[in-house]
Amino acid sequence: MKKKIATMLSIVMAVLLMGSMTAFAGEADDTVYTVGICQLVQHPALDAATQGFKDALVEALGEDHVVFEEGNASGDSATCATIVGGFVSSGEVDLIMANATPALQAAASATSTIPILGTSVTDYGTALNIEDFSGTVGGNISGTSDLAPLDKQAEMIQELFPDAKTVGILYCSGEPNSIYQYNVIKEYLEGYGYTVESFTFADSNDVAIVTQSACDESDVIFIPTDNTAASCTSAIDAVARPTKTPIVSSEEGICAGCGIVTLTISYYDLGTVTGQMAAKVLTGEEDISEMAIQGAAEPTKEYNVEICADLGIEVPEDYEPIPVEEEAE
Repeated sequence: MKKKIATMLSIVMAVLLMGSMTAFAGEADDTVYTVGICQLVQHPALDAATQGFKDALVEALGEDHVVFEEGNASGDSATCATIVGGFVSSGEVDLIMANATPALQAAASATSTIPILGTSVTDYGTALNIEDFSGTVGGNISGTSDLAPLDKQAEMIQELFPDAKTVGILYCSGEPNSIYQYNVIKEYLEGYGYTVESFTFADSNDVAIVTQSACDESDVIFIPTDNTAASCTSAIDAVARPTKTPIVSSEEGICAGCGIVTLTISYYDLGTVTGQMAAKVLTGEEDISEMAIQGAAEPTKEYNVEICADLGIEVPEDYEPIPVEEEAE
């Protein structure tokens, strides 16, 4: 009889334990994370990074376990601060994804406790004023970099335009990522014997005027991963193409709009890597303070079929045509 009672008690305890574990698992499964996304401006590269981020996070956590609060600053750094400030003051955001350097800077200024992941950021040392940057920010910040090798960018220019004399670098003076790229690639280009000149615009209002000056004074133009330029490719192309001035760019979106060739990464893949990092941070699998800055896959040489044809430029066989989106009927 005692054995029967003991056995029954064991069964009851086992059932209660299983019920408790099931309830705990149910609570874990009910976790919903709120992720704030601050994107500097709408253009194909940043849009792709945001989409890759969201897709990767949903795939990792499940669509019922993540909610996105999104804000687009329309190219205004002050608006980035407003968007991020809203995330912080709400007290409901578990992680912030900052898409582009000004968004990262705004997030870093707004909170030291909420995890922040940057993407489409060229150099974190420059963006966050970190001297002798080692690859890990520490604290509550990590992310991904969109920097394609600048030595390879210069090599590409030299391969296509060995007889050119002057290379003009066209970029926004208000974007630290662009200033960084200018300073780095300038040395590489001068090493090939080019004269390098900078042509900077303050915002979209003077892009056309500055582009005209660059075309008048340069044999070839290089545009880094610059968000303002990426938003103004039509204006740049309207000036540069009639003058037959070739433009080499650092990413596919700019090249598709006004360039001839690019050495580009996939911004969707970059966003995907960022989303995978976010999942590990949110679930506690990794400590963001110990996460090194990551990048996407190897860059690809691509060319703009239409503009190359218009300018009579033939590219080597290792360049791939930029995919052309079909217009909806």
